[in-house]
Amino acid sequence: MNKIQEFSAQTMVIDAEAEVEKITAALRRQLRGLRRRGLVVGISGGIDSSVSTALAVRAVGADKVFGIFMPENDSDPLSLALGQKLAGTFGVQTVIEDIGPALAAMGCYRRRDDFIRSVVPAYGEGWASKLVINNASENGGYNISSLVVQSPDGLQEKIRLTPEAYLGIVAATNMKQRTRKQFEYYHADRLNFAVVGTPNRLEYDQGFFVKNGDGAADVKPIAHLYKTQVYQLADYLGVPAEIRQRPPTTDTFSLAQTQEEFYFSLPYNLMDLCLYALNHNISAADTAKATNLGEDQVQHVWADIAAKRKTTKALHEPPLLVEPVKDFLS
Repeated sequence: MNKIQEFSAQTMVIDAEAEVEKITAALRRQLRGLRRRGLVVGISGGIDSSVSTALAVRAVGADKVFGIFMPENDSDPLSLALGQKLAGTFGVQTVIEDIGPALAAMGCYRRRDDFIRSVVPAYGEGWASKLVINNASENGGYNISSLVVQSPDGLQEKIRLTPEAYLGIVAATNMKQRTRKQFEYYHADRLNFAVVGTPNRLEYDQGFFVKNGDGAADVKPIAHLYKTQVYQLADYLGVPAEIRQRPPTTDTFSLAQTQEEFYFSLPYNLMDLCLYALNHNISAADTAKATNLGEDQVQHVWADIAAKRKTTKALHEPPLLVEPVKDFLS
């Protein structure tokens, strides 16, 4: 069988039972090393936190897993409802920590809106917004960010952002992920538990996380798994169908926003194949056949992956020291 026939969506299929056993064994081993009694998970109602919760329960039992729901002013109510269904399915004790008041007190919403008004002066009460990117596979591998605003009468407009406005909006919204992580570590500290990070391989590889926000964790059990493989574990572990069928969303902005339009530019199943092919030196021709993309599109996606890896490299770095503190590390 030649390479073109071998590389397809079937390449991403894993042995779910064996993978669950490997991950849960690792979690138990990591907890012993960390000297922690259990696991805290921020439950978003999405596929990644749901699978991470199910794996945590498999690893240490429901009584040693604590789930936290952290809605805020822009959250979709469906996220909380699905998260609660997930927690009920696996018997996890949970708490709701509404972070909206804290974010308002810190100026998260005000700061974001001030930057939006720098390009849309009329933006205010009753308006909604989100950030989107143009498809990198059609733009030479370059992502171009734009702002979509919706007026109170329902009219939408897409606007190119200045660099200052883009960075300001992102900086303000990053407060949401960092505030959530504060609550996760508060509960982890009081319970002597470890915090579970929930990025999948696409997110981890491409820097789709906030440093010291959702990027902070003690263990990251699914960071080695492509998104399609996370869905395979979700099916095996019995994650509710409503969660498995929900399109991946950022649930960060006041307008509904998919991960595809915000960051990845392609559906996750195609991004998985393109990333896998790049990681395993599979040709653009073979990748194009597996994804039904053109070879030039595949090359543009690979250029986008390389650009994101370079841009977000610092997110993976620990604090930089002048010189190694050898006595401490020994």
